[in-house]
Amino acid sequence: MKYVTIINNEQYEIEIDKDGGILINGESRDVDFLNLGGSLYSVITQNKSLEVVIDDEDDKIEVMMSGRLYETQVLDERALLMAQRRGGLGGSSGEVNAPMPGLIVKVVVEDGEEVAQGQTVVILESMKMQNELKAPIDGTVTNIKVEASQTVDKNALLLEIEPPASEEE
Repeated sequence: MKYVTIINNEQYEIEIDKDGGILINGESRDVDFLNLGGSLYSVITQNKSLEVVIDDEDDKIEVMMSGRLYETQVLDERALLMAQRRGGLGGSSGEVNAPMPGLIVKVVVEDGEEVAQGQTVVILESMKMQNELKAPIDGTVTNIKVEASQTVDKNALLLEIEPPASEEE
């Protein structure tokens, strides 16, 4: 099963195979994970033993590890695709990536154009369906990497959106 985890606005692709093997962004990791009761877990990875407290509320998961609190969001592939189509991924960066391989039908915006979160920026055709990809944040379109009639792979960067100057602090 594949998941996408968002921690501090960074997105990680996590794949867990049926034998319990874990890949993080395509890199194999040895992880031993044991529930010690309630929300307390023991995690052993890279020759380190960690005690972790995991609190799962609503759509957010809070993880306390080594004295630091991390707010995360975990989505399976279907939930990620739906969130991208709606233009809403909590803590999202300004990158618009292809959620699946396909053909760019149209780039709806131009470099330098102001966009609002949820506004359609690219139309991608995949499996004979047209998918409207939305702006994940308010801002200015920069770095358009694709054009109409171009084929793209899954996760390919299509364009970036720079947040307004006041939000960059």
